[in-house]
Amino acid sequence: MSKVKVSVVSYLNSQPFVYGLQHFPPSGMQLSSDIPSECARKLLSGEADIGLVPVAVLKQLSEYHILSNYCIGADGPVDSVKLYSHVPLSEIETIVLDYQSRTSVALTKILAAEIWKINPRWVAAEAGFENNISGTTAAVVIGDRTFAMNGKFAVEKDLPEEWKQLTGLPFVFAVWASRNKPDAAFESAFSKSLSAGLAAMNEVIEQQQKAYPQTDVRKYLTESISYDLTDGKREAMNLFLSKL
Repeated sequence: MSKVKVSVVSYLNSQPFVYGLQHFPPSGMQLSSDIPSECARKLLSGEADIGLVPVAVLKQLSEYHILSNYCIGADGPVDSVKLYSHVPLSEIETIVLDYQSRTSVALTKILAAEIWKINPRWVAAEAGFENNISGTTAAVVIGDRTFAMNGKFAVEKDLPEEWKQLTGLPFVFAVWASRNKPDAAFESAFSKSLSAGLAAMNEVIEQQQKAYPQTDVRKYLTESISYDLTDGKREAMNLFLSKL
């Protein structure tokens, strides 16, 4: 019997899920750890059966199924998905877009049009771009690289905080999705693995604090990141997809 290939995001915010899938794995699973854009690529290409995928990629699937009642979301500032600039928004001429992201890139374009009222030149990023933000060039950076960047720029716009200001809703960055409906037994076991990982949050925090000594891991995982895929988050997700 072939394995169910699962792609999970490699960032700190996904580690409770990783813990659950590694310590309480559903039978027949093969797990890989990837950046968000690679999770998306794998699900789109069929290299993964299930992925913790950027919400924006759902528009590219002719059929998809959202699995579990968990996600990577935020209800207000998240601290790890930001627009960084040395100049005010009105003076930004170019925005470099993180190559690791799909959803945050799309969100930035919505915010630029609807709340910031700017029309910059959009540039696709290359590796190391976050070290070269200067002048009227700003950048969108997501994930663990932001921890060392926070507090160093004149303008740091926290994207889900801006979204909440625009819509009054939380934001969903990624959901567990499949192209084909999984076997019911596997889907149930998979959801239990995720639940077990979230229930082991204290162990996850203790483990990850050693890997991220400069970051308040407990605050980030329990206050900044919001894991339950609530009705409000589903509403926000549908609104976001309608704007793409």
